[in-house]
Amino acid sequence: MTVYFIGAGPGAADLITVRGARTLAGCRVCLYAGSLVPRELLAECPPDARLVDTAQLNLDEIIAEVLRAHEAGHDVARLHSGDPSVFSAVAEQMRRLDAAGVPYEVVPGVPAFAAAAAALKRELTVPTVGQTVILTRIAQQATAMPEGEDLATLGRSGALMVLHLAARYADRVVAELLPHYGADCPAAVVAMASRPDEVVLRGTLEDIADQVKAAGIVRTAVIIVGRTLAAEQFRDSHLYSAERDRHVC
Repeated sequence: MTVYFIGAGPGAADLITVRGARTLAGCRVCLYAGSLVPRELLAECPPDARLVDTAQLNLDEIIAEVLRAHEAGHDVARLHSGDPSVFSAVAEQMRRLDAAGVPYEVVPGVPAFAAAAAALKRELTVPTVGQTVILTRIAQQATAMPEGEDLATLGRSGALMVLHLAARYADRVVAELLPHYGADCPAAVVAMASRPDEVVLRGTLEDIADQVKAAGIVRTAVIIVGRTLAAEQFRDSHLYSAERDRHVC
């Protein structure tokens, strides 16, 4: 058997990849994060599949479910929201599977920040304006941030920043970024990206926290801060430039 860590995408059921849907359809056991993964995706599972909502399970209980399936010879779909590569807690699960000798593979998905950029109709990297994207979060009730990864330090770069798991603390985010980005820096918040109840807020560091409070957004959202959000006057990329020698590899 194999455990497949599958990125379910940011929310809309049809944003799972073709590979993800096909893999899901072949697994006799599906462990899914019920609070985040759209239930419509479970229809892709075999009719007789064992479905386990992991929202209330701890790591030991999740691994126990996987080992039970392993002993029975059943493939497992471990369905995570977004993409497994960021803020998904798959590393600790893979470490346990390595120790137990259980094989696994990772099927990537559409990350929340990509869905948020789509909702905003913006490219996060713009020639001559910004070519760097920082994906981060803040330390609060969850695991502490490593030294040197606090917002004040990261903000010195001035790069476009995407913050996960931080909407509840928008005031704090603004306070720490203001000295580096300025009050007029474009900012946006996208909650429930790609879902029917999607909420999109646009503003600046000066007013975005107030907008978040007024909208009652506390979770399932990303905060994006950076000049590329409102960039209009920028040079066309070299990729499609008429001056580019297209005979050079």
